[in-house]
Amino acid sequence: MADKYIITKQEIEEFGGSERTHFLNEGARRLNKSLGDLTGLNGFGFHIIELRPGRSSAEYHVHHFEDECIYILEGEAEAVIGEETFTVAAGDFVGYRAGGEAHSLTNSGSGLLKCIVVGSRLQHDVCDYPKIGKRLYSNGDMKSSLVDMDDIKTPDFG
Repeated sequence: MADKYIITKQEIEEFGGSERTHFLNEGARRLNKSLGDLTGLNGFGFHIIELRPGRSSAEYHVHHFEDECIYILEGEAEAVIGEETFTVAAGDFVGYRAGGEAHSLTNSGSGLLKCIVVGSRLQHDVCDYPKIGKRLYSNGDMKSSLVDMDDIKTPDFG
């Protein structure tokens, strides 16, 4: 558990963060500075992420139970939400509500994209990756399960 309550601007700038690649998309690579983790936050994640030109933040996805949002600090990106594509830039806010449209964010500019990403951290969630036909079940401390959406059967309890 972290014992810090305050992280100064200088500490944030000097904090190296971690390079992350999404487990389902090699093109989704980002530098992630998890400020929430540094201060011991558990109920939600608070991150500053940086994307190089052409990189995405994650595979196109939708959470069934967790909310996410993004505030663009600098740069320009393409936000795909459902079937629509939007250009977002510094000062823009994007809110992805639980169970809403699938979405992705890709740096479409020529420079670095820097944004704040905030998301719920529930014990249980279901996340769909519709373009690749996968569903991820997150079960708290248990191992998560990734399944092919075609293999999901709905039982008839009738």
